[in-house]
Amino acid sequence: MTADTVVITDCDLPGTACEDTLTAAGLRAVRAAARTEDEVIAAVEAAAADGDAPSALLVQWAPVTARVLDAVAGPGGVRMVSRLGIGYDMVDVAAATERGVAVANTPTYCIEEVASHTVAMILALDRGLLAYDRDVRAGAWAATARHAARLSSTTLVVVGYGRIGSEVARAGRALGYRVLVHDPYVDAARVVADGHEPVALDEAIARADVLTLHAPLTESTRHLLDARTLAAARPGVRVVNTCRGPLIDEDALADALASGHVGAAALDVYATEPLPADSRLRTLDNVVLTPHAAWFSPEAMADLPVHTARNAVDFLAGRDVPSIVNPAYAHSLAR
Repeated sequence: MTADTVVITDCDLPGTACEDTLTAAGLRAVRAAARTEDEVIAAVEAAAADGDAPSALLVQWAPVTARVLDAVAGPGGVRMVSRLGIGYDMVDVAAATERGVAVANTPTYCIEEVASHTVAMILALDRGLLAYDRDVRAGAWAATARHAARLSSTTLVVVGYGRIGSEVARAGRALGYRVLVHDPYVDAARVVADGHEPVALDEAIARADVLTLHAPLTESTRHLLDARTLAAARPGVRVVNTCRGPLIDEDALADALASGHVGAAALDVYATEPLPADSRLRTLDNVVLTPHAAWFSPEAMADLPVHTARNAVDFLAGRDVPSIVNPAYAHSLAR
């Protein structure tokens, strides 16, 4: 009996933890450097030419579209995709489900890191830390020259109440913020039990002093914050995004920041990464920018590739994989 083959379509993490975890479980690991549909298909075909057709893919940023799945899935082909990260918008989950392909993510590897990064960004904006730092370095000494909030007089809106959003809400409440939560998929009673106020999206945006995003990227959440929704927000609102860049229309945000209607923003994720050199966001003093780093700690970086590979190991061994995001894939297999 030959070992199952797993193709690592792309991975910019250092080391060989993905391969080591797979091979320790008796699987064959093949690493590629695919970033396009054609490159993913070619990587799978090349792996098949050197041995058995791959049974699973480990994916960081490579697109796994319906076209890719048509080429690599099916009887004797790819049966599972495991994503290096929490988000999985680079995988067409609906297409995978239709073709009987399981899709899993790594939802727990960096909850603490992203939540703490988010809270640090919120506090940096609400206490004016970076602006004060620039002032002092330039020779100024004026405590009242910058925005500085009293947290107990400030409304923090958390959009998305999953693992990370709920941690941010909990931390915000502990710091003294009034916390409102919007998440149409979470029971309002749970939000109330946690000490927060559940609200509809329009109300959330209208009441926010600080608005932090923790929603998955879907067609319904793409450009959740655009010119219309930003215009409906309070003047001076602060916006934080450590989730997915396309949740925000960056042109609309830049306009609102330049006009002062949005008082400040702190961003860790962008529509295009790295953030283009000509992005207007780079030119604005009321923006804090970090390089998609909210997830990072040495512990998280060590856990991510192992967790991703273990998803494939367990799936191919017939064991339960709790992080599968499309359990309905099994119904397609049964048809």
